[in-house]
Amino acid sequence: MTEALRAYLKIARDFGINPAQLAIAYVTSRQFVTSNINGATNLGQLHADLRASAVQITAEIEAVHQIHRDPAP
Repeated sequence: MTEALRAYLKIARDFGINPAQLAIAYVTSRQFVTSNINGATNLGQLHADLRASAVQITAEIEAVHQIHRDPAP
């Protein structure tokens, strides 16, 4: 597991959200993104993914992104 992944998983745990919600919130927060595609395969996942709209991107998330700009080269 990479250092970036560990950091993002810790943030998700600290905020009480799942990693998919964190990822969806991050993508949606980018100014250049007008929509995102989610891969929910059941109703539970869809509900969780939709709750990502309430997640606010914080300085902690931005800090990890600044350190690991390309976490999956």
